[in-house]
Amino acid sequence: MKLLYNRFKNLTGIQLTLLIVGILWLKTVIVSFIGFNLSIQSLFDVALILTSSIGALLLVMGISFYFGGKVKPAILFALSVAGTGVLYGDLLYYRFYNDFVTAPILFQFDNVGGLSASTVELMSFWDILLFVDLFVLGWFLMKQRFELTIQKETRKKYVAVGAAFLVLTIGLGLVKSVHLFSESYDREQVVKSLGPLNYHVYDLAVGISAPLQRLTMTEAEAVASIESLQQKEPGRTDLYGMAEGKNIVLISLESTQDFVINQKVNGEEVTPFLNELIEESFYFDQVYDQTAQGKTSDAEFMIDTSLYPLASGSVFVRRPENTFYSLPHILKEQEDYYAATFHGNVDTFWNRNVMYESLGYDRYFSKEDYDVTEGNSVNYGLKDIPFFIQSAAYMKNLPEPYYAKFLTLTNHFPFLLEEEDMLIDPAATDEDVVNRYVTTVRYLDKSLETFFEQLKEEGLYEDTVFVLVGDHYGISEKYEAGLNQLLGEEATITTQMQHKQVPLIIHIPGQQGETISTQGGEIDIRPTLLHLMGIKTENRYSFGHNLFTRDSDHPVIFRDGSFISDDYIYKDNVCYAKENGAAIDEQSCEPYLETVREELKLSDKIIFGDLLRYMVGEE
Repeated sequence: MKLLYNRFKNLTGIQLTLLIVGILWLKTVIVSFIGFNLSIQSLFDVALILTSSIGALLLVMGISFYFGGKVKPAILFALSVAGTGVLYGDLLYYRFYNDFVTAPILFQFDNVGGLSASTVELMSFWDILLFVDLFVLGWFLMKQRFELTIQKETRKKYVAVGAAFLVLTIGLGLVKSVHLFSESYDREQVVKSLGPLNYHVYDLAVGISAPLQRLTMTEAEAVASIESLQQKEPGRTDLYGMAEGKNIVLISLESTQDFVINQKVNGEEVTPFLNELIEESFYFDQVYDQTAQGKTSDAEFMIDTSLYPLASGSVFVRRPENTFYSLPHILKEQEDYYAATFHGNVDTFWNRNVMYESLGYDRYFSKEDYDVTEGNSVNYGLKDIPFFIQSAAYMKNLPEPYYAKFLTLTNHFPFLLEEEDMLIDPAATDEDVVNRYVTTVRYLDKSLETFFEQLKEEGLYEDTVFVLVGDHYGISEKYEAGLNQLLGEEATITTQMQHKQVPLIIHIPGQQGETISTQGGEIDIRPTLLHLMGIKTENRYSFGHNLFTRDSDHPVIFRDGSFISDDYIYKDNVCYAKENGAAIDEQSCEPYLETVREELKLSDKIIFGDLLRYMVGEE
């Protein structure tokens, strides 16, 4: 340490600042290439990543001497700690969500788990290397007693260079993508083009400006904007109205991906009950997870409203008091359905106590309605088996017909389960998360079997249509190597997209089973259910399509701007031929990208502008 001190003790103020900027730049570049695994299609992408952070880092670290003629070591150190902290927070978030932190999600910190076992699971021993320089820098600055004066002309040149790099960064980003700022939902492209620090500044600006859209929106503009959603009634099938007037039970299967259906581990079925249920159900085996940062709340939002979720944060938290035209509203209009929702967590989680009222629910059964003890809870709340057992007692008193929604909890990352609840042995891959996931999915499957048995005993089964759907992925891309190992697959763009599929099972007692392989997403569930209920779907202000009649070539759109169609996959700004997974000319995907941009833009406009207040009136 003495040798190191002697080497650096004579640094000038500007040299010290540039040294720290260089270290932060190096850490940013390493995390961008290795931690974020940003897609690289050309040397231009490499140049973007190498240069995009320089300007921002120079200007921010310069704060240590802007308000005086010399560098202030304490401020310089604080900025270095803050920069490293932001970078590490981005890294941890990305490891699980394969996404980047946004300003709105920071205000929803408790909703994404806060600091918990989930966070520890994402940490790596090698992460300590990101912080080693801070210990050295702190020690050095405490010992430094030399003059760190920076001349005025030097400060001017420093700022000019920083500003020049910032302008260069924006220019190169626009060269790379002319839609860079209009497609802010494509966060990977923004981070690659602008760098993590500039991305956060831009994201904050977008978040601040979003509320202004409601203030500036007029009724005439709202009507004109939403006119394209006045859909005509699509072709009816023989199934139209087969579930008319029945009770509806919708079960959100926490973190359940479609690969678990009919999957065996160590010779045992992971989902024996679901496998049996689909033999007498409509089973949609190509429905995709379209959620964004809101995860389960996003899935709920899409199912109830058939609008896209927000790219940043959750509608449940950012726009809970909007006017919506939801599934409960439609059902009440048709046959005066009673709407209830059941969840074994606190009622404020994801702001559900406010949002459910806006969505038209009459009753919210939350944690305070259940007998929750340390012994019958795990992770985020009540275990699924006691949750369903206790919920069944409440169902007996619901006014009919009713729409009842249930949110399961146990199959949640990091997939912890007590030994007494393990009904199948863990898998034997190299990823413990994947191994544990098998056990929690099996427990969820058993809880569903228990619930169905109860409903049959209570006479609540026959006159009900059941909708079971996986809400979002459980195994993130960080653990996909273990998933590929479990399934015996190679890692390709095709398998990666298949892992985004979630099971959708619609069970009507007495029906014959049918597997439907139409491509669709969670946004398509509402019109599909309405078709079975015999309720017209036109003029519902919906982006969803009836899965029984859906145009197979209409793209399934994801919130980051990617999509999948009959022939193409577009992901990470690369167009692939779906048949063989080969990268092809982006022009092949461009017609679909126009649809993607139009739908996501309009959906955001409806939400941020609260356009439906002009169309359906205040509730």
